[in-house]
Amino acid sequence: MVDLLITIAIVLLLAFSIVISFFTPRVRRQIPLIITAIVGAVLVVSVFIPHNPFGRLGEDFSVFFDIIAVFAFILGGGNLIRVHGNRIYRKKKDWAFSFVTIGGFLITLIAGAFKIGNPDGMTGDVAAPGSLFTLLYDHIFTPLQATMFSILAFFVASASYRAFRAKNKEATILLVTAFIILLGRTPVGTYITFWLPQWLSFFHVPVLANWIMAIPNLAGQRAIMIGISLGVISMSLRVILGIERGYIGAEGGE
Repeated sequence: MVDLLITIAIVLLLAFSIVISFFTPRVRRQIPLIITAIVGAVLVVSVFIPHNPFGRLGEDFSVFFDIIAVFAFILGGGNLIRVHGNRIYRKKKDWAFSFVTIGGFLITLIAGAFKIGNPDGMTGDVAAPGSLFTLLYDHIFTPLQATMFSILAFFVASASYRAFRAKNKEATILLVTAFIILLGRTPVGTYITFWLPQWLSFFHVPVLANWIMAIPNLAGQRAIMIGISLGVISMSLRVILGIERGYIGAEGGE
């Protein structure tokens, strides 16, 4: 069933691309708005009415989205080669790093597409142990990622030092809270307040740090998530209703 849906989606996409080429630019700008409105409305309905045919349509559209994402990956890879190839050709600043970027991209792409070194051949999993793709990921990408995050830790510490200066009341609260959390996550916090009696156990630094993380911090996170959700809902309605047209280009946003 999935293979049939993929075949139908590819055929429809090719046919649609040929048909819209005969339309005027104004009409071509309206077609994405219509498709977005229909798909968005169907997906919203499929959430609240999970019965056929609406529930099934939601699953089918998710397959179509995966197909579109494949084309997006192709465009992204082509754009990466174009941008860095242009940097190499024009000998721009740090253009030598573009060689590394393109080389790493092509080597990883070939290793994954042709499953080089895969014990099960072309039919095996792309991330099978022993394959070249897995070796590149485990021995090159993972250490580089760990190195990058280790370096970021120093930038975070530097930014925290600048942000936690007690310039006003709010900054002082932030500084004290961060200091309590920091001490509560280390044995030092336990040693500082171990002498407090049981009836003052709330003021033990580890207990206080856990309370801050479980109550005020969680409340703030929920407030932020509610705000983000309302923003997503409002933007989704603008896109479905055709008010927001920035995703179809500069002309569509006018």
